Amino acid sequence: MATKKSFEERVILGIDPGTNIMGYGLIVERNVGHAEMLALGVLELNKFDDHYTRLKVIFDRTISLIEQYHPAELAIEAPFFGKNVQSMLKLGRAQGTAIAAALSRSLAIYEYAPRKIKLAITGQGNASKEQVALLLQRMFSITEMPKNLDATDGLAAAVCHFYQKKPQSDTNAPTAHVAKSWKEFIANNPKRIK
Repeated sequence: MATKKSFEERVILGIDPGTNIMGYGLIVERNVGHAEMLALGVLELNKFDDHYTRLKVIFDRTISLIEQYHPAELAIEAPFFGKNVQSMLKLGRAQGTAIAAALSRSLAIYEYAPRKIKLAITGQGNASKEQVALLLQRMFSITEMPKNLDATDGLAAAVCHFYQKKPQSDTNAPTAHVAKSWKEFIANNPKRIK
């Protein structure tokens, strides 16, 4: 008699890169199509004056998260294009540092635009940070929300990737249909609201 292959847990690290604050969140898929939150937090970089020191701290913290939780995949928010070239350069370096840390531990890397992440969580690509945080709070029954929403942005990147990699038959996965209102989104996604 053939035995059924056991489901292998999949851990995803999500990062919202930044030069002042880096948000991160980790989720685990314990059963097919169902995720649980493992960790949520921020790395405050404002206390370091030197930009290169900040990059080292980003690298070290990313490695620490990988060694603690053993994710196989990194979902990272792509920098959005702004008018300040220096800010974009620094943000790109922060993102590259987190990616380099993940690559040094052989993680698969997935990059998502901020709009795609918001769309995956809320059904609206132009949702606010607060709307994303509220839905994640309900989704994972988070009792104490972090003061800084960069943490939930990192978690949102992980959840976005989780939805992208789920089987198409799962009814929790976002569809191509974009809701025209919150009421319609909630009606179309009752399992995503607790």
